Amino acid sequence: MANLKKIRTRINSIVSTQKITRAMKMVASAKVKKFENRVKASRPFTFELEKMFYRLLHSINEIETKQVDFKEPLNNYPVLLEEREIKTAGLLIITSNKGLSGAFNANLARYTLKTINEYKEKGIKCELFIIGQKGYNVLKRQEKEYDFKINQTYLSFSETPTSSQSRLVAADMARAFVNGDIDSMEIITTRFKNMMSYSVEKWDILPLDEIDFDYTKEEFSDMEIEPGLSAVLSELVPLFISSIIFQAMLESIASELASRMTAMSAACNNAEEMIQKLTVDYNKARQAMITQELTEIVGGSAAINK
Repeated sequence: MANLKKIRTRINSIVSTQKITRAMKMVASAKVKKFENRVKASRPFTFELEKMFYRLLHSINEIETKQVDFKEPLNNYPVLLEEREIKTAGLLIITSNKGLSGAFNANLARYTLKTINEYKEKGIKCELFIIGQKGYNVLKRQEKEYDFKINQTYLSFSETPTSSQSRLVAADMARAFVNGDIDSMEIITTRFKNMMSYSVEKWDILPLDEIDFDYTKEEFSDMEIEPGLSAVLSELVPLFISSIIFQAMLESIASELASRMTAMSAACNNAEEMIQKLTVDYNKARQAMITQELTEIVGGSAAINK
């Protein structure tokens, strides 16, 4: 009887867990389609903005480097666009605040530590800007072992990325860049592919790489810039940096939801298999108990009739 009770308790426990995983799967399925549409809608804008930005930079002879008072480091385009030797890399790691999303956060942490090791071999230090509680929990424990510094954390961002959030992150990274704390801005995030897959990638923001668009020479003709190059760049550079960060955040949340949907679907299927197996075990144990009771009754009856 004790064995039957134990099996029945396990079945009830798994059924309760299955209800939770099924609900989480349904929620993730409903949200991931919404964010998939947002990701696909924002990609053309981010690409065209980057294309326009590179075209502008290649259409001017040189960037003005005269001393100008900027309200924020993010507007300080002369320093942000200057070429410099990379001694300290600034890495923005975009993870999630919630778990139960398969290997999503683990893959990001593993890729981050691999990148830090590669930089260490080149004599380059790393400072991290971490979005998401899960990434912070993992990387904080590895800070001393891998010899990196956590510069800023963003653990209270809402599940839905906003432009103000990306602007805040961009401002913090720009401040560290202008102050000389970091010499590059890079993002480690996931690129959403479809409902079943994503890839962990590193995106380089600053310093600017060589142009990667198929331009004709005519497209690099001189441009008339109004109200002036300084005014345009002081607004375009912050937009360029924050837009790439915003795109990375959108890609990350879509990948997270897709990973959670897949993980919860697998959990539901595993729970169903365990319930079926335990139900069979329960029926066998119950049948064995009934058979034993019948045997004892028959044996007792035979003993009385002797």
